[in-house]
Amino acid sequence: MSSFDDRVDDLDRLVSELNLLSPADSVRTDTDTEQLEAWLQRVRNEDGGSDLLLVAGSPPIVRAPGRLLRISADPLSSEEIEHAVRACVAPRLLERYRAGHAVDLAFRMPGLGRFRMNLHRERGHAAAAIRALPLQIPRLADLHFSHDISLLAGLPRGLVLIGGPTGSGKTTTLAALVAAINERTERHIITVEDPIEYEHAHGRSLVEQVEIGIDAPDFPAALRAAVRQAPDVIVVGEMRDPETMRIALSAAETGHLVFATVHTTDVAAAVSRITDAFPSERQNAVRQELAMAIAAILTQTLVPAKTGGVVPIAELLMVSYGARQHIRKNALQHLNQEITITRKAGSFSLEESLARFVQNDVLERTEAQLRAAHPNELESMLSPTR
Repeated sequence: MSSFDDRVDDLDRLVSELNLLSPADSVRTDTDTEQLEAWLQRVRNEDGGSDLLLVAGSPPIVRAPGRLLRISADPLSSEEIEHAVRACVAPRLLERYRAGHAVDLAFRMPGLGRFRMNLHRERGHAAAAIRALPLQIPRLADLHFSHDISLLAGLPRGLVLIGGPTGSGKTTTLAALVAAINERTERHIITVEDPIEYEHAHGRSLVEQVEIGIDAPDFPAALRAAVRQAPDVIVVGEMRDPETMRIALSAAETGHLVFATVHTTDVAAAVSRITDAFPSERQNAVRQELAMAIAAILTQTLVPAKTGGVVPIAELLMVSYGARQHIRKNALQHLNQEITITRKAGSFSLEESLARFVQNDVLERTEAQLRAAHPNELESMLSPTR
């Protein structure tokens, strides 16, 4: 008679064959993945190694801070790249890729942890960028923000936007905030992601993670279902379309705590990113809804630190009555002064973030000056007479 574990393994294999299980949980270490496993081992072993870059005509390359390391002398062919990665790609995504689309996915390699992959074509050939995800979900303190952002995890309700350009660490910050909630409070958390990057174990909270394409067809469908599942916290990996934004706003207005990422550079741009996604005749109504729902806006960008690695320069607006009025009136140019007004509530400006890093010998003064949105304010903060 087979053991319980054997029966579970048989069931997992059956479900995987039916394409109902994410390939992130079913990647095997066999002849199909040996080459990829060897390359990813180099990424994990390299000090600061973050990405594996596979491009036809080039050897496999590991990205490390400030350098690209060729880990073979032989250039790869398009066929070699496809052969190396295809065992990690679900059939539905492989079909999409072969139809000419780039696809994003996450997968687990036994003994090496989880990875995120973008599989695409360039000049008609296969190419892939594979990011090594942290082996553990980082704690907020591990992210080295200049100021404390843990208060975001303690908010009871409302919409929290986390903005920044691609590669700015938004997803990692989001994962650390979810982990903080999971550790501290008893709440029902539902995340909606494409793909799932960080896996959360149940802690004090109950955490459900919905992957687009596996558990739901798209973000709007996943969110519509989520709000019916008695959640306390909803996490939206990215707000890409008006329908997703509308549902997220509605959930925040009705008492849920909603976290979402957006591609923006500052607090005012985060608000514009939401309102500008809607037709002009709807934008005023959306501003009213957003003013009611918004609780906080955090924007961040990663910059090289003097001691190696990167740190997030950031600004945080804890939304108060004044900020809500500015959003309603579309007077977004005044949101920067609201950061100063609400400093006691936890807000801080980009210049305050930069100044603290300079004062703590984390950033060069010249680097901070290049990054500042208001250089004169930064200089005033760094003045010896201050």
